[in-house]
Formats: sequence, structure tokens, C-alpha cells
Amino acid sequence: MYALIVCNGSIIDYSYHRKFFDEADFIVCADGGALHLQKLGIKPDVLLGDFDSIEERYLEYYREQKVTILKYPTEKNMTDTELAVDTAIERGYKDIVIIGGTGTRLDHTLSNIFLLRQMLDRGVRGRIVNEYNEIFLIDDCTEVKAEEGYYLTLLPLTSKVEGITTKGLYYPLKGETIEMGSTRGVSNCFVSQEAQISITSGVLMVIKTRD
Repeated sequence: MYALIVCNGSIIDYSYHRKFFDEADFIVCADGGALHLQKLGIKPDVLLGDFDSIEERYLEYYREQKVTILKYPTEKNMTDTELAVDTAIERGYKDIVIIGGTGTRLDHTLSNIFLLRQMLDRGVRGRIVNEYNEIFLIDDCTEVKAEEGYYLTLLPLTSKVEGITTKGLYYPLKGETIEMGSTRGVSNCFVSQEAQISITSGVLMVIKTRD
């Protein structure tokens, strides 16, 4: 079970995203993400933000539905997504999925990806998912299930990542180092039902992606 955070970014295929609600134990909606929930017909457990991206009629609707509403000032030191992450962690969740966390605003997309580092440092498994990508970070090891049409990309999120070893990929790595800025880990192919990845130091971004 995990906490699901719904943001105000791009959600193109609503039918694709419904599966993330099926196993979510706790749903936090960040501000304008409420518009996505309206289209899905789903009620969050918590709606929060400065509410600069949501109409008053939607706020009133969720008040009537007895949703917990947390309003923050417009001039604040955190994005609504970070506030949502903190809320989920405060409720004790160690697994968080973010949808609507990517889109045309590259600054928001990147800040959400960097939030994954904050979650990792706090012992929380965070993932950002959309119709084409699943993004998460590791500082030890992981396994990634193969899916038809998907590639696997590994990008250092620290100055370098050492001891990278992979199995189940077309281009294997054996205890190697990749420095930040290198494109060496981009677009590898699965050659088995799952890939195994381990590192000895640093933080590695893992992206399962398709065209």
C-alpha cells in the first residue's frame, strides 16, 4: 500500500492512471490536481495548497464531501507537491507515487524529480509515473520488471555513481562508474523478464521509459 499524490501537471490518458488508485491507501491532491480527480470521479483524503490553480466551486464541492482541506499562503517556501509529500510522510507512508508530476513546466518537473532525492534521504520510496515513464532513485539495489516497448535509462544524480552492476540488460555494467552528465546509461534494452541494478556509492536515477 502506498500514498498517491495527484499534481496539476500533465495527465493525458486517464484510463492508464486509474490503476494507481486501486492500491493507493491514501490520496493527497495538490491544488490544481483536483481538476484531474474531478475527471476521474475520485475523492482525495486530503486537498492542499495555496489554491491558485483551483476554482472556488471545486473547493466547496470537496468541503461538502468532508475532504480534509489544508490551505497554505501563496508566499511560501515549498511547492504544493513538496507539501503533499510531507503530508504523506507525516502520516507514516514509506512508499509514495506521484502522478501529474510532469508536464510543460520544466521547472516543476525537475523540482518534483529532485523531491525524489529528499524522499530517498528520508527512507521513503518515491516514484513519478506517467503514460511513458516511471522515475525513481536508488542508493543500493533494485529490480525492474521488463515491459514490451520499454527501455531502461540510468542517470547519476550525484557527481558520480560507483560500482554500477546490471543484469538483464543488453549493455551490461560490471562494477563501473558513471559521472553526472554522461549519457552512457541512456536507452538500454531489456533482455530478460527483469533487470537487476546495484551500486556501491552515489545516487542513481532509474527511468523505465517508452516512446
